[in-house]
Amino acid sequence: MKIYHNPRCTKSREGLKILQDANCEFEIVEYLKDGMTAQELTLLIKQLGIKAEELVRKTEAIYKEKFKGKSMRDEDWISAMVAYPKLIQRPILVNADQAVVGRPPELFCELI
Repeated sequence: MKIYHNPRCTKSREGLKILQDANCEFEIVEYLKDGMTAQELTLLIKQLGIKAEELVRKTEAIYKEKFKGKSMRDEDWISAMVAYPKLIQRPILVNADQAVVGRPPELFCELI
């Protein structure tokens, strides 16, 4: 399993604790520090079974400044999230070919 994690995010820390408490083996990806490629993000969106725009955090200042009210294609949203990783919802858990956004973190239990 792999968790896309932001250590400064309460929900992300709660998701990490759920995995630790369940004694799961997992890899931590600090996507804000390490970044993500368009290919990684495209695969992640496919695993989540959503449109790219649904992965965007619309409460972020960068969204309000640059993207609010815009109609964009999936490829454009993916490029925006690669350029501004703060736009990506968190935490995200991937297990094999499935993924879930941990909002709330208890949704991780579906994939454990």
